[in-house]
Amino acid sequence: MTDLLKTLWETTGISQFSDAELLIKTLIMYVIVGVLVYLAVAKKYEPLLLLPIAIGMLLGNLPGANLFHMDLFMGDTFSVGKVLTDGGLLDILYLGVKLGIYPSIIFLGVGAMTDFSPLIANPVSFFLGGMAQFGVFAAFILALALGFNIDESAAIGIIGGADGPTAILVTKELAPHLLGAIAIAAYSYMALIPMIQPPLMKLLTTKKERAIKMKQLRPVSQLEKIAFPIVIIILVCLLLPEAAPLIGFLMFGNLLTVCGVTERLSKTVQNELMNITTVMLGISVGATASAANFLAWDTLKIIALGLGAFCLSTIGGLLGGKFLCLITKGKINPLIGSAGVSAVPMAARVSQDVGKKADPNNYLLMHAMGPNVAGVIGSAIAAGIFLALFR
Repeated sequence: MTDLLKTLWETTGISQFSDAELLIKTLIMYVIVGVLVYLAVAKKYEPLLLLPIAIGMLLGNLPGANLFHMDLFMGDTFSVGKVLTDGGLLDILYLGVKLGIYPSIIFLGVGAMTDFSPLIANPVSFFLGGMAQFGVFAAFILALALGFNIDESAAIGIIGGADGPTAILVTKELAPHLLGAIAIAAYSYMALIPMIQPPLMKLLTTKKERAIKMKQLRPVSQLEKIAFPIVIIILVCLLLPEAAPLIGFLMFGNLLTVCGVTERLSKTVQNELMNITTVMLGISVGATASAANFLAWDTLKIIALGLGAFCLSTIGGLLGGKFLCLITKGKINPLIGSAGVSAVPMAARVSQDVGKKADPNNYLLMHAMGPNVAGVIGSAIAAGIFLALFR
């Protein structure tokens, strides 16, 4: 009987806490889980993703549960069959990340929910969306300077694109051991955009510039709406095939909505499919944040670099907006440039709010949506460049 009780005790996770270092690290991870749950539930910061990520972290850091094994996905020995036979539940779910399925499906849903009309009506928004990728490449260089290797630096830099699925896709290919830290940093800073951007917007623009009113956008025809996603797929994916999984699914999702004959598919993609994939993505990504690889100095560096990337991307977009304001002699409000960081539609709403404070009768939302959706395309292109160069 004593032997049975001893065996039962040794199978519990609590028995493993005899290792003081493991106990301390696990408790710290539980505190981080608590913080993420608080931000998601109490503060409503990206709750649809932060909550699944938090629970994934919790499940992945349960001693003895053996739900996730990162070693199954590392190096050239990765095998789907081995994961299915030897892996735990979260290992199986993580296959959707490893194989690039979840990020592309998320982009499918984003495309179905996105209106590209402001971008079509004002193509100059592409310039602002491109300028807002400045933080991606600046953070890449800074990460190299801080001692990260070239693959890790590319994964860290993509945080500046302000696009969670893009960051996950690049990181799982180039630096999977950093996936937990990069995903948490990316989604946390996306949620904090209303706090991060306004001080920079006010610092780099004058009140007169913020009060600039822009002319109403022209109407966009149904033909333009249908042709746009097809043209973008052809142009972008022929020039940069590595971006095809993201751009292709993004534009296909949009086509389902604008074509007018696949309403059922569009609604399914926007709702059921998107929700299911979000849960699977969040839990499996959270599980990668084990105490062993998350509680390291590199994680603090990634968090700092992620913040820097967001700020530099905002600055790049604002400088692009000021340039267009100058050459158009005050016809473009530079605030819309900050919306090029891709976080749809939050960044566009921040541009609207800051502009409205300068002039209560100023309405920038639709103008800011152009750079905002251009930023989604821009971040996917930046990801494609990194994958083409370093994978």
